Amino acid sequence: MRTMSKRSTVYFDESLHEALRLKAAHTHRSVSDIVNDAVRAALAEDQEDLASFNERARESTLSYEELLDDLKAHGKL
Repeated sequence: MRTMSKRSTVYFDESLHEALRLKAAHTHRSVSDIVNDAVRAALAEDQEDLASFNERARESTLSYEELLDDLKAHGKL
């Protein structure tokens, strides 16, 4: 089943466009497929980053002064 597509105009730097066209020809894929895959990968990475940030938000925090005190107490300073 084919998904619905939307048309959009994207302006690439000339050198990027040339590299993209060459990659498309070399891999027997369309420029649109390559760009869609790259955007999906970037969005998936953003989603992973946000999940990590949300996980880390629950961690307790330590002030700089508390960190220095802890390092001194354990003989690291």
